[in-house]
Amino acid sequence: MNSKRVHLLIIGRVQGVYFRQSMMETAEKNNVLGWVQNLPDNRVEAILEGNASNVYAVIEWAHFGPAGAVVDELKITEENYIGEFSDFEIHY
Repeated sequence: MNSKRVHLLIIGRVQGVYFRQSMMETAEKNNVLGWVQNLPDNRVEAILEGNASNVYAVIEWAHFGPAGAVVDELKITEENYIGEFSDFEIHY
């Protein structure tokens, strides 16, 4: 398995539009593990782990997000794969 881990910061109108819930559904559909959370400065942050092609599918979705979202910028930082997650969670 070509495992991948990325840290995402999503900037734009991404809170109050079901971004976290939609990302969790997209991640689960693509067998991607990790978490997503809102930040106090109105950005959304996420860690994704899984097969590289599946992680890329979630990244592609994150460029647009759910209906109602406006993604102005998506910052992607590649990290060393750890394999620490057993599911995908929304952090509150």
